[in-house]
Amino acid sequence: MVVKSTALRIYGKEDMRVENVVLPEIKDDEILAEVISDSMCMSSWKLAKEGEDHKKTPKDLKNNPVMVGHEFSGKILKVGPKWSNRFHAGQNFVIQPNLARDDTPFVPGYSYPYIGGDATKIIIPNEVMELGCLIPFNGDSYYEGSLCEPVSCVIAAFNAQFHLIPHSYKHKMGIKPNGNMLIIGGTGPMGLLAIDYALHADTKPKQLIVTDIDQDKLNRAQHLYPSKEVDIQFINTKDLTIEEQENILKTKTNGQGFDDTFLMISVVPLAKMAAKLLNEDGCLNQFAGPIKKDFTVPINLYDVHYNFTHLVGTSGGNAENESQAAKLIADHRLNVAKVITHVLGLNAAAETTLSQPNIGGGKKVVYTHKNFDRIELAKVDPNTELGKILSKHDGLWSHEAEQWIMNNMPDIDE
Repeated sequence: MVVKSTALRIYGKEDMRVENVVLPEIKDDEILAEVISDSMCMSSWKLAKEGEDHKKTPKDLKNNPVMVGHEFSGKILKVGPKWSNRFHAGQNFVIQPNLARDDTPFVPGYSYPYIGGDATKIIIPNEVMELGCLIPFNGDSYYEGSLCEPVSCVIAAFNAQFHLIPHSYKHKMGIKPNGNMLIIGGTGPMGLLAIDYALHADTKPKQLIVTDIDQDKLNRAQHLYPSKEVDIQFINTKDLTIEEQENILKTKTNGQGFDDTFLMISVVPLAKMAAKLLNEDGCLNQFAGPIKKDFTVPINLYDVHYNFTHLVGTSGGNAENESQAAKLIADHRLNVAKVITHVLGLNAAAETTLSQPNIGGGKKVVYTHKNFDRIELAKVDPNTELGKILSKHDGLWSHEAEQWIMNNMPDIDE
């Protein structure tokens, strides 16, 4: 049986095309699936800019294009005999694209001809199942499944923090319970997910300070993430010098400093400030992936030696983090709809991927089987059907809104 897919594929730098693809018959150790939704990541923009120079892509993209998109959710269609005791047709799934293989950097959404999030149908290769990266999803909506991967990145970052066990040189992993936490540049989609996780995970800080330079974004974050358990404050640093920022942030902790700091942007002065503001035994996480390979920041090694400050970095999550994210979202402990600002059909995926920095906002969710131009949720006419649905949910995306898209938007040709 011939299986056709419509997919966004990359052929080189800024050369992305939505086109029809004929999939081969699956092997005994593979799975055929359909993707329903994919949320866009700035990593896909970096992929589009770098093309074959990206470390995760094959070198001959011109003749061997790959499917793009790595934050996706969908339904299994057919299971090869090897995996029939673990998975079944009709099962909803998410994928952890970070396969963490020693033999190759290749991962879904960057490296394979037949698996990526911006596609109607895909073939899931054996290694995804072998490495535990195909994960059943029991949430209410496919957009929730698509946000499991970004949440897994946040969980990985929080788990990577570490602090000394008193009177020893042994470490306890994770953020400090009831500590002071700082998120710098925290109103982007990943910052918002970090706020959500900090407020609703089992281990919480006592105080959470979030900084940014956009007052509208800060106001929105303050509205979306109230808390009765954590003292959360939002600070606009747009017109403040580094010295002024440092003084204000010190005051917020009564001069103690921060136990856990997450740097959501790669800016040298802010990184230097973040390190200076660490409490004794504090841990700084360089969460944002620097674009420049020579991103270098002076760090005070006196503090590292005598005050036991720590520096860590995380890039993506793993299968365990993805499973944790899937359960938290399915159990409604996190509301990932809060970070979605745009939805679109597969036809608009190439232009949107390439334009992400200019578009701004939060997560853009692609409904892969649909053909419609990008919609900015904040600008939807409240008198339309979709506008009325959004109004019912405080302007947020929802299961009801997703179903409206599925039932009313035209299908894309396959």
